Amino acid sequence: MALPSTYADFYRRSIDDRDAFWAEQAQLVDWHKPFDRVCNYDKAPFARWFEGGLTNLCHNAVDRHLKDRADQNALIFVSTETDTETVYSYRELHAEVQRMAAILRSLGVGKGDRVLIYMPMIAEACFAMLACARIGAIHSVVFGGFASHSLASRIDDAQPKLVISADAGMRSGKVVPYKHLLDEAISLAVHKPQHVLMVNRGLADLAPVAGRDVDYASLRQQHLGAQVPCEWVDSTHPSYILYTSGTTGKPKGVQRDTGGYAVALAASMRHIYMAQPGETYFSTSDIGWVVGHSYIIYGPLINGMATIMYEGLPTRPDAGIWWSLVEKYKVSVMFSAPTAARVLKKQDPAYLSKYDLSSLKALFLAGEPLDEPTATWIANAIQKPIIDNYWQTETGWPIMAVCNGIEPAPTKFGSPGKAVYGYDVRLIDESTGEEITEPNKKGVIAVEGPLPPGCLQTVWGDDARYVKTYWSSIHGRTMYSTFDWGVRDADGYFFILGRTDDVINVAGHRLGTREIEESISSHPAVAEVAVVGVADQLKGQVAVAFAVLKDPALAASEADALKLEGAVMKVVDEQLGAVARPAHVRFVSVLPKTRSGKLLRRAIQAVCEGRDPGDLTTMDDPTALQQIRELVS
Repeated sequence: MALPSTYADFYRRSIDDRDAFWAEQAQLVDWHKPFDRVCNYDKAPFARWFEGGLTNLCHNAVDRHLKDRADQNALIFVSTETDTETVYSYRELHAEVQRMAAILRSLGVGKGDRVLIYMPMIAEACFAMLACARIGAIHSVVFGGFASHSLASRIDDAQPKLVISADAGMRSGKVVPYKHLLDEAISLAVHKPQHVLMVNRGLADLAPVAGRDVDYASLRQQHLGAQVPCEWVDSTHPSYILYTSGTTGKPKGVQRDTGGYAVALAASMRHIYMAQPGETYFSTSDIGWVVGHSYIIYGPLINGMATIMYEGLPTRPDAGIWWSLVEKYKVSVMFSAPTAARVLKKQDPAYLSKYDLSSLKALFLAGEPLDEPTATWIANAIQKPIIDNYWQTETGWPIMAVCNGIEPAPTKFGSPGKAVYGYDVRLIDESTGEEITEPNKKGVIAVEGPLPPGCLQTVWGDDARYVKTYWSSIHGRTMYSTFDWGVRDADGYFFILGRTDDVINVAGHRLGTREIEESISSHPAVAEVAVVGVADQLKGQVAVAFAVLKDPALAASEADALKLEGAVMKVVDEQLGAVARPAHVRFVSVLPKTRSGKLLRRAIQAVCEGRDPGDLTTMDDPTALQQIRELVS
C-alpha cells in the first residue's frame, strides 16, 4: 500500500475519495469473502461498512499469524498482585482460545448470542473475548468489581445467554471478591443467564449455584486439543457491546461491527501508533474500557504484535514496574492515561531513568485531557515523545492524533493533534449552528457523517436513542456531536476545553473547566486538580478547585493553605484573567475518580451544592469524596 508524501494529502483523500481510501485500508485484514460495497450510507446516520464481506475478528487477531509467527509472543500476562507472569505464543493463544470456544459451544452459545464478561485483568478474559469473536457471539465486557445494580442493568439490557466471571480480582494487595456481586446482580436482574462460567483463582469463596454455575478448569480439561473453526460473519455483524460509563437511567450500549472495526484498528496501528508486526505493545488500561478492547486485545494482535495484559498498579511493587516491563519485553509502543502520569509525578523520579527504554518509540496518552505541565514533565523524565490522542468509547479509535506513521509531525503539548483520516471534523458555533473556520475560536467538536469504520453502529437495541443522542442536522448536514468544546489553531491542531456540560457560566462569562485546570496545574506545587462550577446566588456559578499537592506539608496549617491558595489564584489571574479565578482552591490528598481514572466532576459538584452525588459504583476510593464533603460543610 503506497502512502502519500504528506499527511494533508492522506487526510484529504480519506474525505474526498472515501470509498477508494477505505478499500485500500481494508487490504490490511483478511476477508473470507470480499465486500461488495465499501460504505452504504443510504439510511443516514447509520453507516454499513464493507457490506457483503465475510470476515472474523479472531481469525484476524490469531489464526492468520500462525503461518509466519506461531512461536512469537502473542499475549504476555503480568500480575504484580499475584506475582504471576505467563507468556503465550500465537500457537498457544490459538489453542487456549479454541478450548474456550469449545466450552462456550458446549454451554449452548452460538452466533449472535450475547456473553457478558465480568472479569479481572487475567489471561482467561482475553481467551473469552477472542472465543466469542471466533464463534460469532457478541461479548459485553463489564468492568470487574462493578456494583451489583449496575451489573444487573447491563445483564437486562444485553440479555446474555452466558456470564463468564472469576472468584475475585486484586488491587493493591487486597482481594476484591466478584462472586457475591455477580450473584446479587443476577438475583436483581429480570433476565437470567442460563449459565455462569467461573474461573477459580483461589482468592475468594465461589459458592457455586447448582444447575447454573460451571467450573472453567474442569471444562478446559475436557476440551484438550479442541478444534473450533472460525465462524465467518458479515462485516456488519455486531462484534461487541460496551456500556458507556456515567450514563443515567437505562445503560447505553455502544454496538460495534466486525469488518469496519478490524480495518480501523489495523490501519491505526500503522498510521497512528507506528507499530510493526513482531514488536510489543503495552497498554496499561483495563479490558472493561474501550482502550482495553481496541489496544490491549484486538489492535495489537490484528497487527501481529505481542500485547502485555497487566493486573496491578503503576506503583507496586515500586514506581519502576511499568518501565521494567518495557525493558524486559522490548516494548515499542506504550499507551496510558494522563492520570497515571500524574500518579508517577509524585514518585521518586529515579525510577523513570533506571531502565533501558531504548526500544520505546513513544508514549501515547488518552482518556482525559493531557495538561501541558504533566506532558512536559513525563517527556523530560523518560526522554521519549509523548503523543496525546483524543477519542471516545463511541468511536473505538482516535478522532484526533498526530499520525507519525504517515508523516512525522511535531506535537503541541496540551493538544491531541489534528483530525485523524476518515473523520470530517468540524467546529460548530453552539448558538448559531454555523461552522467555525477561523482559528482559535471555541466551538462544539462535531463530525460530519458518515462516521468512519470502527465507530459505533448504533446503541444496542435502541436505534432511536442513537439518533436522538448523537446526531443532529446542521444546515442540511448530518453531524455527530462529541459533546466536547474545542478550539483549532492556525496549524490545524485542536485543543479540548472540556465537555459542553462542564462549562461554567460566571456572571455571563462562559469558562471551560479544562482551561482553569490547566492553569492551576502549571503551579509547581500542584500535582493534580479538578475544577467544578458551583451554584452561586450572585454570579450564577463560581469555579471551585480541588488540588492534590506534590508535597502535602505545604498546606499543613490553615495559614499555609491560605497562602498557597492565594499563590495559585495569582497564577490563574496571570494566565487567564481575574474572571477565571476560582472562588476557592481546596487542598485534598486524593481526588474522586472512577477505577479507570476519570475524575468524578459531577459528584464533586453535587457535594459542593449539597446534592446527592448519585451512582458512585465506579468510584475507586470512597474517602476521596468524604474529604471534599468535610471541606465544604
